[in-house]
Amino acid sequence: MNSYSSLSDDFYVNMNLSTEMELPSSRETVLHFFEQMQKHYPEMRNFYSREKGSFILEEDKDRGNYRWCTVEPQRVCSGYVNPESVEAAVEQHRQALEIAPYALSISALDCEALDLLFGFDFNYRGNHNQLIAEALGICPALDRFSSLPGATIINNEPNITFAFDEECRLQCRLSIEPRTSAYQIRTGEYQEEQLSVYVTARQYGSLPAGQTYVETLDRLQEISHDIIENYVIEAILQPLARAIALK
Repeated sequence: MNSYSSLSDDFYVNMNLSTEMELPSSRETVLHFFEQMQKHYPEMRNFYSREKGSFILEEDKDRGNYRWCTVEPQRVCSGYVNPESVEAAVEQHRQALEIAPYALSISALDCEALDLLFGFDFNYRGNHNQLIAEALGICPALDRFSSLPGATIINNEPNITFAFDEECRLQCRLSIEPRTSAYQIRTGEYQEEQLSVYVTARQYGSLPAGQTYVETLDRLQEISHDIIENYVIEAILQPLARAIALK
């Protein structure tokens, strides 16, 4: 699969594993996990901590595309910004999910949720909410509101979530996040900010007996790929890109 990099200004693929129990936080445990990741990706050499017990290992950001990984009190995350291919990003997440159960003592029972997120950012200086309405339209039942005399759209965040099983534990969510404030609309002083489109596939709850985190990730990737290729590119990403290019 390609990187989707031509579809937006920035593209990234993130994995988040949230746990029910707190993760081990000893110096030896945390460093061992990151050392194992670094063996696979030697350019990940910037290590630091944040408040509330979060630790980060990442590559240099100044080149525009980079890998990162975090260990938080109840979450392990992995991300790749502007990857050369989707598969390269997903392979990094597979490595994290192969290492985490052993290095951080994460059981398949301990899963609160496993997410695979595909993010597309568009740089745009203007009213993001209005742009979304112009590029993608509005639900027919609400369409008349867009023509209210003297009215300006100041909040427009379309999102929809699907379940792929009867228990609604396997889901996929499409969401569009504008970053225009009412103050910017009122003053007409817009900054170039990122309008984001997210496709997030998620598995809720403990994994079925015998199923691994890597196998679950691969299923999430299949769902995401189908949604992006068959729906999101043509219906969401391309119309947004065209609308921005015409401004």
